[in-house]
Formats: sequence, structure tokens, C-alpha cells
Amino acid sequence: MAFKLHQKWLQLNNWSIRYKFIFHFLLISILPALCIGLLMAWTVNGIVEKQANGHTMQLIDHVNKSLDSHAGNIQNISYFIAMNTGVQSFLNEGYPAVDENEKQYELSKFLQSFTTLYSEVAGIMVVRANGDYFSNEMYAKSSRSLTEENWYRKAVDAKGIFTMIGHPYDRNVTTHANYRDNEVVSVVRAIQDPDTQRTQGVVLIDLKLRVVAETVRNVRLGKSGYLMVINDVGEQIYAPQNSKIGSVDTALLGRQPSGTFSQTVNGQELQFIYQKSAFTNWTTVGVFDIQDSTQEIRDINLYLIFFVFVVCMLGIAASYYLSHSISRPILQLSSFMRKVEEGNMSIRIPEEREDEVGMLGRSFNKMLSQITRLLSQVWEEQRLKREAELRSLQAHIQPHFLYNTLDTIQWLARKDGAQQAAEMVEALSRLFRIGLSKGREIIPLADEFDHIRSYLKIQQTRYKDKLNYSIDVDETCGDLFVQKLILQPVVENAIYHGIKERRGPGMIAIRASVTAGMLEVVIEDDGVGMTEARLAELRETLASVSAAAASAKTAKGSTATASYGLRNVQERIRLGFGEPYGLTIESKEKSGTIVKICHPVIRRRGENAHDSQVEDINRGR
Repeated sequence: MAFKLHQKWLQLNNWSIRYKFIFHFLLISILPALCIGLLMAWTVNGIVEKQANGHTMQLIDHVNKSLDSHAGNIQNISYFIAMNTGVQSFLNEGYPAVDENEKQYELSKFLQSFTTLYSEVAGIMVVRANGDYFSNEMYAKSSRSLTEENWYRKAVDAKGIFTMIGHPYDRNVTTHANYRDNEVVSVVRAIQDPDTQRTQGVVLIDLKLRVVAETVRNVRLGKSGYLMVINDVGEQIYAPQNSKIGSVDTALLGRQPSGTFSQTVNGQELQFIYQKSAFTNWTTVGVFDIQDSTQEIRDINLYLIFFVFVVCMLGIAASYYLSHSISRPILQLSSFMRKVEEGNMSIRIPEEREDEVGMLGRSFNKMLSQITRLLSQVWEEQRLKREAELRSLQAHIQPHFLYNTLDTIQWLARKDGAQQAAEMVEALSRLFRIGLSKGREIIPLADEFDHIRSYLKIQQTRYKDKLNYSIDVDETCGDLFVQKLILQPVVENAIYHGIKERRGPGMIAIRASVTAGMLEVVIEDDGVGMTEARLAELRETLASVSAAAASAKTAKGSTATASYGLRNVQERIRLGFGEPYGLTIESKEKSGTIVKICHPVIRRRGENAHDSQVEDINRGR
């Protein structure tokens, strides 16, 4: 019996969800975290050191290339000087006694062109084998022959090879700018006869140390590391002010052109990374404290230990907590769902939790509430729909009866010869017919203009010669549809507030056209117009109309005002189509009023994007 229980416990599917969470967290999070932490701690030391050394070596390589570029420029200058015919003449023959000053001036100007072109050059001197020389900035301090100088002998020993000397010292040469020895670096090259290989002279060029300093000093290694440049005997060419060493033992550099080594200086263990330039024969050395790199390794190891510890603690705690917090509400939610399946729609899950399970419970409650509300709404809408259909049927009985009665009166008037009365009755009958429009809200534009013609005909009969009108409909508007009864309120407003108040006859012009993808109907009158204050008030009223405002006003049962007709048209257009459609008004006192109606282009079904809108609105959607 005990064996069977033990065997059942070993089957993962038989575990409770709580123990499954504990096992999975231990297996998936804690164990990999321990392995990764140990592996990273073992490899991070070598990786950090290798990356640091590689990055430092790349920086040193860039610095060496830049220094080689500057040295190459100086080498080219020495070649140009050696190949100049005037220089060759000076080396072979010296200055002619007749025009010595003139020749010396020409050669000095020639050298001056190089110092002007290359600002890093501090001075150039060409020394002949017998000690004669010429220069643009440099001169001998004493009468001692310059051929006895150390730099001259090094150039002769190099047999025409460009040589970097380094900082000058104890030499019989100075400059007009009076550069100190530690502010310049000297380079030399012997000029030899190509046939006899005899040294004809030496070119001495002083390079400003700032060229080297600007290339090296902006490079930083870690927190306190820096770069320095030394010559082939270990002496400093350049080192920053915070340099921890004065010189480098060349024996430590070894025979390799690049490498690393460590050395303790003043009780501080320093790491050195170096690379030697084959062109300049200088070595660029990176110096930094070993503690900088080991500190980074210690920091990373500390972070790893802290990370592993936190993961283990969180894994253990989360496994116990989540197993309890997830399994219990899931079982509770399952129980509530079974009750809903049985038809109990009033049950609700307690909304106490804020996690995903709590969100699921709230969504479940909202779903039940929504279903209940929709069921009630469908029942209420069906009841209201039946009541609306009944009211609509009752509302159309009297207009239809009046429309049929007017037809009978018209027929009797024509029978008795009362032609004008018959025409008035016919116009009124057409008004009722188009106003009814079989209950449709969207009617052809042609019917709307027939309606306004009938209205204007009735008003013209009333006002006689005081009212004139013109209607101009563009041929592109022949197949358009509009909301019904949008012109009559505007025209009525133009008659009663414009034409009626002026002296003499007035004119109302109505134009319709399609402009910029929009139907524009313009109603213009030459009546008394309106003041700026009244115009601003009317514009503000129309601008405040929106679907929400219109619904609110309709619900409150607002009464007619001076602008009720215009506002009613604005509300119906905005309710049906939204902005930017609606009315705009321009008016000036004693100069008339222009009302423009902007309406969407609605064509017959099958002709454009508004095809279904005609039937949808007429059906009461």
C-alpha cells in the first residue's frame, strides 16, 4: 500500500497545482540561476581582462597610425627639400659670392612655405657637409660647426633613412620662437649623392610636441589610465602630467612589437600595454592601475552572487505564494461558471483580488452584467419600436387626408375657372406631398428644389412684386440626394427677416453645385442684412450645435426662437453627417445675407461610397 502511494506521488500529473508550481520554479529558475552564476564567475575574469586589453590595444593602434601619419608628412617634406634644385645647388656649390644674400633669401622663403603649409613644423634647417647652413626659423648658437652635432652624425649614420631623434638636448641650434627642448621633437635625414653615396648634407626638422600631445592626451584608459610615448631607449617623448613613471625599462618590452607586462611602481601595481611603430620607432604605452580592472571583476562577482541569492529566495517564496493564490481563485471561478451554466445569471464573483485572476473575475462579472443589460435593452427596444410604428401610422393619417382633400379642392377650383386659386392649392399640395415623402428622410435634390419652388410661388403670390427669386442648379447635381426640408427654413428666414423689412422689391438667389467633393447650396438675398452683434450671436448658436447638444435640446423640447429654423437645419445635418457639414452665414447690415449649406455628396445606389446611406437613413437607421 505504501509503495503504491509512493508510486502515485512520483507521477507529475497527480500532483496538486501548488506542488507543481514549487517544483517548476525550483527546476526552471533556481537551478539555471545557480549554474549560470557559477559559470559567469569562472569566465568573467578572463573575458573582462581580454576585452580591456583588446580595447586598449585598438586605441594604441589608432594613436600609432595618427603619429605615423604626421611623421609621414615630415618625411615627405624632407624629400621635397632634398629634390629642390636650389637646395642641390647649395649642397654642391654653396652660395655664389655675387648673389649670396639673394640665394639665401630664396631658399629661406622656400622653407617658409613648408612651415606655412604644415603648422606642426617648428623649424627647418639644411646643413651642408662643410658646416654651412640655411634655415627659415633656426640658427646656430655659436660658431662651432653643426657637423659635429650628435643629430648630424645620427643622420649620416642612417645613410639617407628618415630618422626620429626625439627631444633635442645640448645642441648648438635654436629658433627665433625660442622653443624649449621638451616642446619639440627633432627628425633628421641625410642627403646623399646618388652616384657616390657621399653625404652632401643633412635636413633637420623640428616638430612641435603638441602634435603628439593632441593625439595622445585625450585617450583615457579606465578610471585613471593614460597613454605615453617613449623612444627606442625608453625615454619619454610625451607623458601626461599625472604620469606615474618617468621612463620605461626597454628590457621589459621584449622583442615583440606589442604585448603586456606588469610592474610595481612606488608600491602600486601597474599594468602596461604597448605597441611599437616600425615607422617612427616609437612605442606607445598604455598605463593603468590593475586595481581598476580587478575592481570591475569584483563588482561583477558581487552582482552575480546577489542575483543568484535573490533569484533563489524569490523562487522559493513565489512558488509557495503563487501556488496558493492561483489555485484557490481558479477553483472558485470554475465553481461560479458551473452555476451560470445552470442558468443563475445573478451570481457575481467577489472582486477582492487585483492580479490577473482578479481581472478575469471582474471581466466575468462585467460579461454577466452586459448580457443581462443587453437582454433588457433588446426587450425595451422591441417595445419602443412597436410604439413608434403605431405613432408614425397615426401621424400620417391626418397629413394624407389633408393632401387628398387639397387635390379635391384643386380639381374643383379648376372646374370653376379659379385658375390662380387652383395654382395656389396645387403648390400647397406639392408642399405636403414632398414634405411627407413617404416617410423618407433623404429625398432627391430635384424634389427638394420642387418643394422650394412651390413655397416661393405661394410667397410670391402673397407679396406680389416685392419678392423675386432665381434658382440655378448645376447639371452635375441632377442625381444627388439630400435631407428633406433643409431649404425652406433658410428661405423663410430670408423672406421674413430680410426681404420683408427692406423698401422696394427684393431678390432671393439659390444656387447649387458640387465643390471640392461637397454639395454646396447658396441662398443669397439682398434684404436688410443683420448687425455684427446679431451675426456673431447667430454664428455662435450654429457653431455650438453638435450631435450631443442637438439630442439634449430635442429631449428638453426647446421652443421656437428667432433662429430656430436655421438651428433646426444645422442640427439635422450635424446629426446625420457630423462636421464639417452644416450652415455658414455671411451678412452685412443693409447689404443682404448669404447662407451656404454644405451637404455630403449622396448619389443613387451603386455610384459611390454613399450608396447605402440613402436607404439606411430612409429606413431609420
